[in-house]
Amino acid sequence: MTLAVIPARGGSKRIPRKNIKEFCGKPMIAWSIEAAHQSNCFNRIIVSTDDEEIADIAQEWGAEVPFKRPAALSDDHTGTTAVIRHATEWFIQQGQQPEQVCCIYATAPFISPDDIQRGLELLTATGSDYAFSVTSYPFPIQRAIRITPEGRVQMFEPTQFNRRSQDLEDAFHDAGQFYWGRTSAWLAEKKIFSPDASPVLLPRYRVQDIDTFEDWLRAELMFKAWKKTI
Repeated sequence: MTLAVIPARGGSKRIPRKNIKEFCGKPMIAWSIEAAHQSNCFNRIIVSTDDEEIADIAQEWGAEVPFKRPAALSDDHTGTTAVIRHATEWFIQQGQQPEQVCCIYATAPFISPDDIQRGLELLTATGSDYAFSVTSYPFPIQRAIRITPEGRVQMFEPTQFNRRSQDLEDAFHDAGQFYWGRTSAWLAEKKIFSPDASPVLLPRYRVQDIDTFEDWLRAELMFKAWKKTI
């Protein structure tokens, strides 16, 4: 059995009710639910939430909400891995044994069914514990600078100042869309960022972290432009 788990707690603070706020005509979470269905990768697609309104909207858009997430796993400090472990253990207790479990974020409107499929194929082909979405930084991180308490500039890596940008190693970051994992890895709460994980590379124009209202506005503009090209 392959299982999709969409974590969606009700306590978003920077953008209140972010999981179900309308994004380009649909509740934000609906984009993740639809991509999961369209990928044809899953036997079950569930939302893990502590919030009745989120649960109702998730069910309206085709996800299951078979349990209410415990309060102990719904605070600001609980990590994704613990939430996925809880959902996986719940299914095992019901006599259903997932082989692969995919965490899909509720705030990932750029997620593509094809990328979800690629993640599963990569997980299966490589024998990795995890396969998750990544994208490249648009500027060499070796040239990053900080602003000091005195209001001056300081390089993070001064030794890289004289190196040409084309000679610097490419760097990548988590795209924040999905994380395929083997059941054993989720249950053991193995670290996702490790040599036992494989990257699913996405183009930068389909990756947008949405933490502030400025992020939200930029994401909607990017999303509308992207949809015009497909």
